[in-house]
Amino acid sequence: MCGIVGYLGTRDGLDVVLSGLRRLEYRGYDSAGIAMPHDGQIAWRKRAGKIANLADAIEQDPLPQGAVAIGHTRWATHGAPTDANSHPHVAQRVAIVHNGIIENHDALRAELNGVEFSSETDSEVAAHLLNKEVDGGASLVDAIRTVAAKLEGAFTLVAVDAQDPDRIVAARRNSPLVVGKGDGEYFLASDVAAFIAHTREAVELGQDQIVEITPDGVNVTTFDGGPAETKDFHVDWDLEAAQKQGFDWYMRKEIFEQPTAVADTLLGRLNDRGELVLDELRISPETLRRINKVVIVACGTSFYAGLVAKYAIEHWTRIPCEVELASEFRYRDPIVDPMTLVVTISQSGETADTLMAIRHAREQHAKVVAICNTNGATIPRESDAVIYTHAGPEIGVASTKGFTTQLVACYLLGLYLAQVRGMKYGDEIAALLGELERMPAAIQGLLDNSQPVLDLAAELADATSVLFLGRHVGYPVALEGALKLKELAYIHAEGFAAGELKHGPIALVSDELPVFVIVPPRGRDQLRDKVISNIAEVRARGARTIVLAEAGDEEARAVASNFIELPKVSTLLQPLLAVVPLQLFACELATVKGHDVDQPRNLAKSVTVE
Repeated sequence: MCGIVGYLGTRDGLDVVLSGLRRLEYRGYDSAGIAMPHDGQIAWRKRAGKIANLADAIEQDPLPQGAVAIGHTRWATHGAPTDANSHPHVAQRVAIVHNGIIENHDALRAELNGVEFSSETDSEVAAHLLNKEVDGGASLVDAIRTVAAKLEGAFTLVAVDAQDPDRIVAARRNSPLVVGKGDGEYFLASDVAAFIAHTREAVELGQDQIVEITPDGVNVTTFDGGPAETKDFHVDWDLEAAQKQGFDWYMRKEIFEQPTAVADTLLGRLNDRGELVLDELRISPETLRRINKVVIVACGTSFYAGLVAKYAIEHWTRIPCEVELASEFRYRDPIVDPMTLVVTISQSGETADTLMAIRHAREQHAKVVAICNTNGATIPRESDAVIYTHAGPEIGVASTKGFTTQLVACYLLGLYLAQVRGMKYGDEIAALLGELERMPAAIQGLLDNSQPVLDLAAELADATSVLFLGRHVGYPVALEGALKLKELAYIHAEGFAAGELKHGPIALVSDELPVFVIVPPRGRDQLRDKVISNIAEVRARGARTIVLAEAGDEEARAVASNFIELPKVSTLLQPLLAVVPLQLFACELATVKGHDVDQPRNLAKSVTVE
């Protein structure tokens, strides 16, 4: 969640780090700060609230110019969001910024008997431990190696020493960190977005590694001091891709980028023999044929993508498929073995709960496939294989194109499993891929005709509760629609399986309560007829029914207070379309209510602690 930026080079480090922190605002934060070694001391400023508060403080009391700086945006865990608890933490000659949680901070604090602490954070412990080591004669890299061995939990720790000013050292365990390499300058960051304006060349850091940056270059070692394997990679998007391009919110821009993102995720998936190809899937067909169970593990919006995937995978492959919340997975002693394929879904590739689930699955010798949008992230690196979604940078905290491209990746995985296991003929797979390839145009059509959805959001700005109903793959879409409204508009919203309506939720229905209903296509008439009946039930009790159904469905239109027309597609692919009006509705309702759409309160883009 927290954002880290470090710089060593020839520019003004303050400007580079501040601009980098601004590009990490989307991750969510409640305070910010910066530190620089200068004339044998640490110069620093930090403030609770937005980066603008920090910038104002620096303007009123300027920091010196310097070519080395570290900065941080904090999302509070230990200690309230105050100036004192903000990062960096300074202990005499050492300054640190920290992402993660140090689980044994109380024991370490006791070890530092007599040291006066200035914050309530777990992070400050690391600053004092480092200062103790360098004060005793250790180099900064040796000091951080000693301290890292003492820390328990997840952490990225970045440090500078005022008496060794041309060096930045960082240690990484279970928390994201990437190195950027420019022309005579180097960057450290939680996310490549922090330095993409300066360089697109980066270095992946592995687990339990220490990176030392000096004017001479980058040196990476393991926690025990041995040589470490690293991998250079090129970032395939640029700074322009992360700008708003005339939209009022990044989120709205990203909603409108979905036709391109879906098309990009589908590129190059067929070979010249008409076979589906997943080049990143480094698991042999023989191994996949032996799989007897699929377990999908994810959090939040990615979990709902997994629920859709369950319907598709079981229908196309006849392999039993379970969907698990990553935060619950390893704590319930799941039945996972070498015949299990574990599929993890994470937009950022750094979600802590999902990462821990991967490690648990691999301990049970299961094969793990990651569906991810971020090249070089931890989750794809620690998985056996990966399917990248090619959505490009997603800055808005509430995921949109991340969700739709995850759906596409799940469909591709399901079809590939059906292909290698002989459950679908080549022409059947080609027909389904052909329909997927028509989805970008269908999504664009919804976006081009979205004004009625925006008008509806303005009409319902004063609503205090909204319900969402769906059956089959419409149920996960209902859950996602409710989540978007909770995230952005801060109002009560719930998604239900429509068949459960009479088992309790119908008690919530009252006059003028907005109820969104996703109606299945007419190819599943029995399923569709039941949903039409559900709509009639809530309408009879005074609800305002907002019905999403395919073009030409006059029965659905007849029971709708508001009718949102969807292009005609097969049932399993309908979530790619049905979710788009719900995204637009939530974005517009939050806008009308005056909320910060891109940075909803209390939320972070990437949840990197459990």
